[in-house]
Amino acid sequence: MSSPATAPPAPNNLKRIVAASLIGTTIEWYDFFLYGSAAALVFNKLFFPDSDPLVGTLLSFLTYAVGFAARPLGALVFGHYGDRLGRKKLLVLSLLMMGGATFAIGLLPTHATIGSAAPVLLTVLRLVQGFALGGEWGGAVLLVSEHGDARRRGFWASWPQTGAPAGQLLATGVLSLLTAVLSDSAFGAWGWRIPFLLSGVLVIVGLWIRLSVDESPVFKQALERAEARKADAGTERMPVVAVLRHHWRDVLVAMGARMAENISYYVITAFILVYATTSAGVSKQTALNAVLVASAIHFAVIPAWGALSDRLGRRPVYLIGAVGVGLWMFPFFALIDTGGFGSLLLAVTVGLVLHGAMYAPQAAFFSEMFATRMRYSGASIGAQFASVAAGAPAPLIATALLADHGSSTPIALYVIAASLLTVVAVAAAKETRHRDLADVAPSGDPGGPVEAAPASRDARPV
Repeated sequence: MSSPATAPPAPNNLKRIVAASLIGTTIEWYDFFLYGSAAALVFNKLFFPDSDPLVGTLLSFLTYAVGFAARPLGALVFGHYGDRLGRKKLLVLSLLMMGGATFAIGLLPTHATIGSAAPVLLTVLRLVQGFALGGEWGGAVLLVSEHGDARRRGFWASWPQTGAPAGQLLATGVLSLLTAVLSDSAFGAWGWRIPFLLSGVLVIVGLWIRLSVDESPVFKQALERAEARKADAGTERMPVVAVLRHHWRDVLVAMGARMAENISYYVITAFILVYATTSAGVSKQTALNAVLVASAIHFAVIPAWGALSDRLGRRPVYLIGAVGVGLWMFPFFALIDTGGFGSLLLAVTVGLVLHGAMYAPQAAFFSEMFATRMRYSGASIGAQFASVAAGAPAPLIATALLADHGSSTPIALYVIAASLLTVVAVAAAKETRHRDLADVAPSGDPGGPVEAAPASRDARPV
């Protein structure tokens, strides 16, 4: 039976919380993915015009990777204050930072106007985007996980995860529409700015919804206990320090679990725009349309995978995705090489469905690994530090491998190696689906890990 702290909230309240997290993550990922698509399509010409086309694309993806480099710093800062001040306040701040940076990119002069200052300013704004996203993910999934019905936590916590394909769908849809109605010259001259400027409108909508929800009740109770302990002991350990002391194994598991998920996603959705257009002879519009349709299917399957993780467990579903993505890579590129839209769509769709098996249970899986007063820090650090080694260089490495070898084989092997790392990490983890997120810290240790009977590492019924 659920404890009072984890009792299911009223359905309408839970749906509002899910909606607030989803709209926020959708906007954040729209902003982040929009940059990735623009980097593949136009930024090489607008900000690095003196380079060879493929070199220009590499430089463009390098500024794309810079956003990932800032995500661990965002995870540390937002995680620290999110565990001290609450999830909601930090989520509002992350949305403002991301939206403001994206809107500013839409106003940015290009290399033709201000020379080398243009890519410098672009890089700075990308850093702000990465910093904001580093703090967004952990808070959004925790807000739902800590409000939701414990027995269906995998399902409810997977909804903020759909913000990634929803943001991808929105970004790709806007770009696809603009490339369809505008000439290449018009799109390169001014049309590319429209999707970035639209972010300002989306942020206003997101703030209106996000400000309407309550703080996590689990966090409120943990904060009250922490304040009482602080009054008695006179100090409270920093969340980051507590995570590294008590949950370092969980951080490593989370980082390993992210490798295949993160690398495969950016190869399937970002690098494909380069590979399909340069190696397979597919038009830019055709590649965008394939990603657009596949992202819609990806959105639909994530909650289904999340619900399955409530029945089978987080680890089995995650392993299905990790093994599946690795096995799919050679057929993935073979289908793209045919040059047909149907084959391209099948390649991307199957890849994203398998990716969803990892991404859907990830929110609940990572949330259940850490104690309440260090959960924002722990989940964010594990997820975002991995992104530096995984998603950040993935399009860059894939493009470099293509330039050096002229073949997709090394790229497929690169993703397969990441899948093997993820399989090892997830296989080494404990199953978490029966963890109670309201468990308290053991007495005498104000920053310690959750206390669960008979041991904090073992699953127990809710």
